[in-house]
Amino acid sequence: MKSFGDMVKKAQKMKREMDALQERFAEERFEASAGGGLVRAVVDGKQMLKQISLDPGVLAEKDVTLIEDLILTAVGEAQRSSEAKMNEALGKIAGGFPLPF
Repeated sequence: MKSFGDMVKKAQKMKREMDALQERFAEERFEASAGGGLVRAVVDGKQMLKQISLDPGVLAEKDVTLIEDLILTAVGEAQRSSEAKMNEALGKIAGGFPLPF
């Protein structure tokens, strides 16, 4: 059985690795599109929206509900992609120990 001091050192190391990972992920970009590419969304590793692009053709439709749905779909998919990648990387650091985020 490990001593309490060893557990504390391991937790501190894990925290440093997680902080470094989150810094690195803040610079990464995750892109998704909806409507066959009519709407494109880009988020960072913290799932914050960084860019949204609309094809001019989607505006010609003049269907506000459709445009809103496409935007939500593209942003949501980009965020899910970012979150999945972050969780995968954090899981490797945690060594299979379930994390509360």
